[in-house]
Amino acid sequence: MVPSYIITSIPPLDSADNRPAYKYWRIRIMYSMMIGYAGFYLLRQNFTMAIPSMQSELGYSKTQIGLIITLAAIVYGLGKGLSGLLSDRSNARYFMTFGLLMSAVMNFFMGMSSSLTLFMVLWTLNSIFQSMGWPPCARLLTHWFSPKEIATKWALWNTSQQIGGGIVLISAPFLIEHFGWRYVFYVPSIFCIFLAAFLFNRLRDTPESLGLPSIESHHGLSNGVEDEEDERLSMRQIMFDKVMKNKLVWYVCFANFFLYIVRMAVFYWAPTFLREFKGSSLYMAGWQAAAFDLTGMFGGLVAGYLSDKVFEGHRGQVGSIFMVLSCLCVVLLWKSPVESAWLHFIGMMAIGFLVSGPQILVGVAATDFASKKAAGAASGLTGTFGYLGTAITGVGIGFIVDYSGWDDAFLLVTVSALLSAFFFALTWNHRAKVLEEAYDEKL
Repeated sequence: MVPSYIITSIPPLDSADNRPAYKYWRIRIMYSMMIGYAGFYLLRQNFTMAIPSMQSELGYSKTQIGLIITLAAIVYGLGKGLSGLLSDRSNARYFMTFGLLMSAVMNFFMGMSSSLTLFMVLWTLNSIFQSMGWPPCARLLTHWFSPKEIATKWALWNTSQQIGGGIVLISAPFLIEHFGWRYVFYVPSIFCIFLAAFLFNRLRDTPESLGLPSIESHHGLSNGVEDEEDERLSMRQIMFDKVMKNKLVWYVCFANFFLYIVRMAVFYWAPTFLREFKGSSLYMAGWQAAAFDLTGMFGGLVAGYLSDKVFEGHRGQVGSIFMVLSCLCVVLLWKSPVESAWLHFIGMMAIGFLVSGPQILVGVAATDFASKKAAGAASGLTGTFGYLGTAITGVGIGFIVDYSGWDDAFLLVTVSALLSAFFFALTWNHRAKVLEEAYDEKL
């Protein structure tokens, strides 16, 4: 292994020489991140599809299952914040690889377990290692892609969530029917052990570690002074000065909190809701839930493009509009007739499309408002709030459905969509400082 002080001292290549190298490494970093983060989702969404079979075989109530989800979500959210802070001072290559490998190990043991307590412990530990997936990707994205293109590139990377989740939702019914629910944990875990080795081989931390100039210098953006100032800040200063004292980051955090109530209520409970409340079969529920993830892929790409090219970096404007529309689609899914399977499909597709767009913009906006050097900390904090929202969808939705019914659960989701739109709207006229300078020069 080459010492870090040697790597960071490599002089940058001349601009005329670095274009081919930059192109090669940007492509390599992007596809490696996408494949790697899809692996994280193989080890996360499998639990969703196993829930009905675990309830049937092991006799767990929705409240008990919801408790597992809630504990894991709280730990994931807190872990995401801590991982974000640590990832800003760590090598993204090692950080992400270790998280994927250990998550695979936890999943394998999940398949071997039958105790509710053991499920809680293992899935909570899995959440700690899962929290090591997002922050290093935020670091890689902000170091390898410029502010003028980052929302589009972030959206492209984010399709890995839909790809990984879609694979689980489509393949899990086959595994459950032919081998049992335990193989929904065994198969992804074995695959992801090999995937971790691939990730370690392909990723690199920053352009500077390879002797390339910073992304801002490469694109001719004037962010060098800010980078030099941020480089001198301690971890504590980055967290407090760039993140904790930044009201715009807090607005994005609260927008993400309510967004995740909407997204994860559908993510975790849609297969059960569609089977119990709408009468869908296991296969049909799987395909309908997959529609949520697959259309979310396109929603993210559209939101990213609109944010970069049409709204010129104003992430809050796009996020607010999308969340208002998602509220209407939640009502469509809620009130659609039981026999209208095609309406269920449309509702799931529309919600997936509209919620995934703002979900991507949360991370982009947080790094815009904080700075590149605080990318992991800012995105980690928003992630913490997101998974506090997830905690509500776990035991909260489970409890509401057990004791009050699906109608009250959907009322909570509908109101949450509107509140998310409100907090996005509070950042309506704000964007990254480097973008303000770039667009001022353009005018």
